[in-house]
Amino acid sequence: MPLVIDFHDETNQLSETDFQPLEALLQTAAEYEKLEHDAEISVTFVTNATIQALNRDYRQYDRVTDVLSFAMEELGEGEIEILGIEEPRMLGDIVISLPKAEEQAIEYGHSLQRELGFLALHGFLHLLGYDHMTEEEEAIMFTKQKEILSIYGLER
Repeated sequence: MPLVIDFHDETNQLSETDFQPLEALLQTAAEYEKLEHDAEISVTFVTNATIQALNRDYRQYDRVTDVLSFAMEELGEGEIEILGIEEPRMLGDIVISLPKAEEQAIEYGHSLQRELGFLALHGFLHLLGYDHMTEEEEAIMFTKQKEILSIYGLER
């Protein structure tokens, strides 16, 4: 069974056909990362106001951003790991600002589909534990992004 991806469009601007290439890209990324096949994620498209509120409430940055990831497998303080459950692993949620993605696609001179793919992949890698807080982490994460986008065929 492939990675289960639940898409939600709170902007009501995207269609199922917009989700298909994103699903294929994320499936490619899951294969590249040799992810267990019993995993699930959600990808939600929101407005700038919604992502700004999330960024403010969860990251203490009161500004619009393009993508946020909320990993479910990170244990918070005082939480304990539950073992032995046979359900799909819920890796977490990816939230993408559709207006910010549209703005960046124009700014970078590529298609909206390419920008959405990049942002979804970036968020997915965060769910898998990759980060870019140090130069070393950034080099690893950004190399993976570039390789997966190239394998899938979604280049600039």
